[in-house]
Amino acid sequence: MDDDGEFFDRVRDQARLSSRGEAERACQATLETLSEWVPEGLANSIAAQLPRQIGDELRRTGGHPAAGGQFSGTDFIPRVAGRAGVSTDQAAHIARAVLDALTAATEGGLMAKVTDTLPADLREYVTPGQDFS
Repeated sequence: MDDDGEFFDRVRDQARLSSRGEAERACQATLETLSEWVPEGLANSIAAQLPRQIGDELRRTGGHPAAGGQFSGTDFIPRVAGRAGVSTDQAAHIARAVLDALTAATEGGLMAKVTDTLPADLREYVTPGQDFS
């Protein structure tokens, strides 16, 4: 993915959002929540491969150096929902769409490394092609 627009459009279409602004909020909410779990170095490696605005969003929230264990996987979707201002059902669609877009936009097995840092009940959202709504 070469630009922010393509990334946001992919998220908007997959999550069935009505506007680009909703897609941007979805990305921000999901990336902020994801950064609470992913180690900072890995977050920076992912951000370097993303379109600028998306990468800057991940860097701004900045993966915590001691990430891994701040919350359980069952907390992820409610946190995305709260940050995006949507229901937990909608947040599940949003998270899936954003994480699928991250997978499509990155190379070198980075998302596999992300998956390895997540609790088992959260890994399902990083496995492309499944619907866990």
